[in-house]
Amino acid sequence: MKTMITASMLYNLIQCPHRVSMDLFEDPALRDPENPFVQLLWERGNAFEKEVMEGLDVPVTDLHAFHGAEKECRTLEALARGDELIYSGRVRSGDLVGEPDILRREGKGYAAGDIKSGAGEEGGNGNDQGRPKKHYAVQLALYTDIVERLGLSTGRRPFVWDVRGREVVYDLDAPQGVRSPGSLWDEYLWALERARAVVRRTERTLPAYGSVCKLCHWYTACLRRLKDADDLTLIPELGRTKRDGMTGHFRTIHELARTDPETLIRGNKTVIPGVGPDMLRKLRKRALLQTERGARPYLKEPVRLPVSDREIFFDIETDPMRDICYLHGFIERRGRDSRTERYVAFLAGEPTDREEEKAFAGAWAYIQECQPCAIYYYSSYERTIWRRLQKKYPSVMTGEELDRLFDQETTVDLYHHVVRPKTEWPTRDFSIKTLASYLGFSWRDSNPSGAASIEWYHRWTESGDPDIRQRILDYNEDDCIAMRVLLEGIEKLPLRKQG
Repeated sequence: MKTMITASMLYNLIQCPHRVSMDLFEDPALRDPENPFVQLLWERGNAFEKEVMEGLDVPVTDLHAFHGAEKECRTLEALARGDELIYSGRVRSGDLVGEPDILRREGKGYAAGDIKSGAGEEGGNGNDQGRPKKHYAVQLALYTDIVERLGLSTGRRPFVWDVRGREVVYDLDAPQGVRSPGSLWDEYLWALERARAVVRRTERTLPAYGSVCKLCHWYTACLRRLKDADDLTLIPELGRTKRDGMTGHFRTIHELARTDPETLIRGNKTVIPGVGPDMLRKLRKRALLQTERGARPYLKEPVRLPVSDREIFFDIETDPMRDICYLHGFIERRGRDSRTERYVAFLAGEPTDREEEKAFAGAWAYIQECQPCAIYYYSSYERTIWRRLQKKYPSVMTGEELDRLFDQETTVDLYHHVVRPKTEWPTRDFSIKTLASYLGFSWRDSNPSGAASIEWYHRWTESGDPDIRQRILDYNEDDCIAMRVLLEGIEKLPLRKQG
């Protein structure tokens, strides 16, 4: 039976090409159980689709109850009739098959669309425009390509109806930008040919460790193979692209550790595409850390931290599907004595704007009450989300107040200000969970993750179960304590002279 190229295949290929290979050819018995958060995504996506379709006040040809050949036949009949809006159809041409959520008549042809329970774009700030998501774009391009081949396209401008109630048009032929002059259509054609090569088994994909791995059902199987292969992507900030460019010079962490980087440097460049001299030297030092017996983390340069009697460690939880920041949590301590710690939390009682604003206002009032103090958070996410909240609820705090909060010397992003530029660790990544665990800290929950917290919040707002509410708070509290543990660990690191 011929393997067809589908939208989900292209979506996965953008995220991880090896997942496509695993889904096609690997023993299903090696799959991990489906992650509860991934299950929630499917459930929420289906529920959101239903909500959107029930809210339309235009005639809809609804084909969601049909499957396979019958769905395809009924879609072609609806297209031939010129139906205005076709929901959950199925179209095919050659080796391409797609099931767009929407086929909408525009003039004498059709535009394809998807209903997404997340934002239609990524990046941006507050109300500022973001950029198209490539994994959405290749799905929409597949539908558009099929409709073109059927002679029914109105142009390469498919759309997304997203969780914010917006219609986001994806102009597939437009240049993406100065740094990426190619179009999204070019991205689609590249992904399509690569998917075909994977299906034909003319391209061999390899696993690679990255941020998308932990929710994948092949996580355990791939991680085992990466460890067995001593794979380079187990070095922080050495991803698939860098790894693939290095294979002509070294293939494993141990080989990189034994390599003299100076032999690969030519002036202000190296012979490895996309890897400069400083990056190569840094990656080699990380390889040494992972291969030397008894290697310990160290400081690359002195760290100056704010001195304050009161310190607060700050962590938020968000649900991107509902576009809500539902929890702001703080661990407060006095006099650098962990016995004084107390946890303060502001939790949205339900996923509504009113409750989100209430939690945001409570968190900001608390920070103001704590002044003067030192504030610690991990990565730029807190600042990004608070900027979005400030624009959404300007009566809570002004833009100037937000800038002062995050730009003052007593507010420290432990990841961007300290860990990445000033430390090295014998770990495969620099996430707070990895580093705090390395230092001996343990989360109380058996499944601690931001994704799990979203799933718990969903269940709590549906059920009101106080045990689930406490689980959410305990997890967030542990995240805050983990930052304090990391701070104390950093303060004890030896300074190693660089050279």
